[in-house]
Amino acid sequence: MPSAAKKLVIVSNDEPDTAAVQTDARIEETIIVEAEAIEPVERPEELRLLEALLFAASEPLDEPTLVRALPDGVDVKAGLAALQAEYATRGVNLVRIGKKWTFRTASDLSWLLTKETVEQRKLSRAAVETLAIIAYHQPVTRAEIEEIRGVATAAGTLDVLLKTGWIRPRGRRKVPGRPITYGTNEAFLSHFGLEEVADLPGLDELKGAGLLEGSMPAGFSVPMPSDDSTLRDDEDPLEPGDLDLGLAPAPEAESSAEAVAEAPAEPEASGEGESEK
Repeated sequence: MPSAAKKLVIVSNDEPDTAAVQTDARIEETIIVEAEAIEPVERPEELRLLEALLFAASEPLDEPTLVRALPDGVDVKAGLAALQAEYATRGVNLVRIGKKWTFRTASDLSWLLTKETVEQRKLSRAAVETLAIIAYHQPVTRAEIEEIRGVATAAGTLDVLLKTGWIRPRGRRKVPGRPITYGTNEAFLSHFGLEEVADLPGLDELKGAGLLEGSMPAGFSVPMPSDDSTLRDDEDPLEPGDLDLGLAPAPEAESSAEAVAEAPAEPEASGEGESEK
């Protein structure tokens, strides 16, 4: 019995697909509608003038200044209110400062425009001398620093060095008044490229670098510095209140205040009232 042959019939259809035509028409209509939607809305001319004045001003402007700059009959108060509402949700807001108006970056975006810079400040001669004395003679008190320098140390000199992080309070000297002793720390070593304080130049090295005069007083010597954190026999450990030097808040304000109140006052140097040379 002969098998039934299957035939492949190709039908040519030149007529356009109705469904495809309708889909293309809808897409074209949507594009037209969206294009019409993004067309800029015409704004009142006085509002545009007011916006331009505030934007171009180098400083905030008050309402009388705006009234004089705008054409007669413009309601400045209504225009400012309209602009303020229009810019309320934008990255730039119209704000009132006192009786004046200006554009400012939105407060919630201030983090985006914050720029941190490192300000280089040169230490004063008094600060450099004080730092050198602390490095070579540590642990040393303020009175001992003044005795070595021969002049009174300004109140802010030690504060500046403390803020740089190069020195630290070590303990309290076991003498009347129990003054604070100071020494260097790791930040000092890191900044000056030292492995330890003992790497500081000695007398011969200082002379070779021309930092010391040729004729030195008899018996003059440069001490061997040491930053051993172990307290010496003539030092007492610091108490919690001693760490509150105004550079950072104390962990507990009440306990710190009590500790400071109980601690005896540090004696003033005899030459404190003299001006620093």
